[in-house]
Amino acid sequence: MAEKRWLTEDKLALIVGLFLFCLALLNFAGLNTLGWVVKINTWTDASKIFTPTSGYKLGGFTALLYTYVFITVILALGIKALGGKAWEFIKSFTVVFVLGYGFFALGSHALIAATPDQRAAYGLSWSVGLTLEAGFILSLVGGIIVGNFLPAFAARLKEALRPEMYVKIAIIILGIELGVKALAAPNLSTAVIFRGLCAIAEAYLIYWAVIYFIARKYFKFSREWAAPLASGISICGVSAAIATGGAIRARPMVPIVVSSLVVIFTCVEMLILPFVAEWALWKQPMVAGAWMGLAVKSDGGAVASGAITDALILAKAFAADGVKWTPGWITMAATNVKVFIDVFIGIWAFVLAWVWCAKIECKPGQRMRFGEVWDRFPRFVLGYVLTFLVMLFICSHSADLLNTGKALILGTTQLRLIFFALTFFTIGVVSNFRKLWEAGIGKLILVYVVGLFGFIIWVALIISWIFFHGVHPPLA
Repeated sequence: MAEKRWLTEDKLALIVGLFLFCLALLNFAGLNTLGWVVKINTWTDASKIFTPTSGYKLGGFTALLYTYVFITVILALGIKALGGKAWEFIKSFTVVFVLGYGFFALGSHALIAATPDQRAAYGLSWSVGLTLEAGFILSLVGGIIVGNFLPAFAARLKEALRPEMYVKIAIIILGIELGVKALAAPNLSTAVIFRGLCAIAEAYLIYWAVIYFIARKYFKFSREWAAPLASGISICGVSAAIATGGAIRARPMVPIVVSSLVVIFTCVEMLILPFVAEWALWKQPMVAGAWMGLAVKSDGGAVASGAITDALILAKAFAADGVKWTPGWITMAATNVKVFIDVFIGIWAFVLAWVWCAKIECKPGQRMRFGEVWDRFPRFVLGYVLTFLVMLFICSHSADLLNTGKALILGTTQLRLIFFALTFFTIGVVSNFRKLWEAGIGKLILVYVVGLFGFIIWVALIISWIFFHGVHPPLA
């Protein structure tokens, strides 16, 4: 039997995220380490799409090339350490980067991205007003087209189709930004964190039990299928389904099939829920953010949906009432709720493993190892918390350090946007809508539809309203 590798994709995301964080910290020593990173601009002239972030006299496409090479080299080294094929990754990642970031750049065209207050600067009388985050939607749609209509082409990109890794790196980077932004409104930050913690009880104690009961009683699934399905639908998508499958020793195909369902329905939610939130909850922005975190079942989908909702609601609030809220707080609500849920995946996996071992599959002399909790703990969550707390600690000491922090996150924000764009595109590519029907698992889809759209999103909305009603981001 081959020796189990210490390095996993989750740990690799943590290492890459912390490496980028360490580079960013050099700004406090007077070194502008990320100012050359490419920045996307709202545009009507294609020559002005790209510029370096700050402090570097580079052409836009030169900054783009430097950024591509930098990210590719880091990730290729990581893939090689994982035991993957570095050269195959480089070839497929080049295509993923060009298409994913290219669609994102198209979404920054002024007709799509310019908010009402920006139209005059671009000579426009009308625009959709979705801000730059509209590019995420185009990246997702582009990925769906590639994955479902060009399957042979999509298969050649397999080595670089790693949406969970990309989003985990992005979330670690997001912790850097939120650590700085939290100091602008510390009381609101505390409220968001506390309310996010309260939401955990809802996700685990209500969601899981109901979905498991429905799957067992009304759809007659075995425990092997019902437990990963309940975790995938109700808690944290792919990560929870895989952790649960391992905890109860399900056959490998079970969490894989459930994970496919999660990815596909995440796409559906991402294309629908942010626009529902814009229509119904634009006066309650933090409710909308928390709703994304509780209702969308993958890390990438939840955070990305929060980012889209952030852009949509901020644009609508400004257009309708002239209110200009600070960007990022709606995303923060979604991220915090989702991350706090993630924190407990390892604990939940341990609880299920104990139940299966002690009550369901009890064998003489079999014992649970407490080390399994740590084995299943999502490492990227540690990175998110660490970057958030370190930036919060450093920047709280003086106004000068806070100003340096604000300059620092200009570069990290652009890296985060790139990894989000890669996440959206690759989620779309791996969402093969024909696969589920070919596998003959329509009953699983029905459970997912009933559980998600008949129960979970509405309970999530109620809980979000209870905890976040009346809470608003600070004014810009």
